This record gives sequence, structure tokens and C-alpha cells, in this order.
Amino acid sequence: MSLSHCRIIELPKIADPDGNLTFIESSRHIPFRFERVFYLYDVPGGAVRAGHALKTCHQFLLAASGSFDVLLDDGIEQQRYHLNRSYYGLYIPPLIWREIDNFSSGSVCLVLASEFYDEHDYYREYVDFVEVARTRRLTG
Repeated sequence: MSLSHCRIIELPKIADPDGNLTFIESSRHIPFRFERVFYLYDVPGGAVRAGHALKTCHQFLLAASGSFDVLLDDGIEQQRYHLNRSYYGLYIPPLIWREIDNFSSGSVCLVLASEFYDEHDYYREYVDFVEVARTRRLTG
């Protein structure tokens, strides 16, 4: 995969003077069905989360509260996204390295994943990921 497959997706926003509402429907608003939802919170200042790529799992990240940055890397190029609206999320397909940093106080990173947790789906070492990513790009 390349960074061109990653994108910001705007979710439905129903505005109301008593509070807005946003919803996500599997396979309708994001390009996959999700099997797992998790969230990162109480991240200490200066901490970096993620630091991995996934072999087959698709993910969608959004700032449910506060803000944070997501650095994406396809093994050749890098791109940074700043997430700070609860109705915008970032779609990340498989084989994209990600690091999450610059968490604001009280931020919550909500993640929808296409698969249940499987440790074997992770590239945890950047050099291993780059080798696989570059080889796949060359072989198509």
C-alpha cells in the first residue's frame, strides 16, 4: 500500500443546539466492516503510541476528544495528519506504519479495526516493515 490509500473521512454530523451527534456505520461510512473498537486515553505528555504496521487489518482513527498527530509511513514516504474534530477520522489500510504523538490534555483516540486482535498481524520492528513494504511495491 502507499500513502495515497490513506485519507481523511468526514463522518455525518447532526447539529443540535443541545449537542451534536456523529455516528459511524460499518462499511457505509468507512471502507471496511469493523470487528473491534478500542481507545487510547490518559496518554502522558511527550509519549508516542502505536509504532507498528499491520499486515491485514484496516483501521480508522478519530479524535473523540482533544487532538493528536498521526505520522504515516509507507516505507518510502511519510505524511503527518492532525486529528482534532470528532467528525473527521483517518483511514489507514494495511501495510502502513503509524506513530501517534502530540496528544493534547484529555485527548481520546478512538480506533475501529477490521479484525480482532492478533499479535501475528503486527510488524513491530520498522526495518522488518520497510523490507516487506518495499518488496511488495516492487513485485506489485
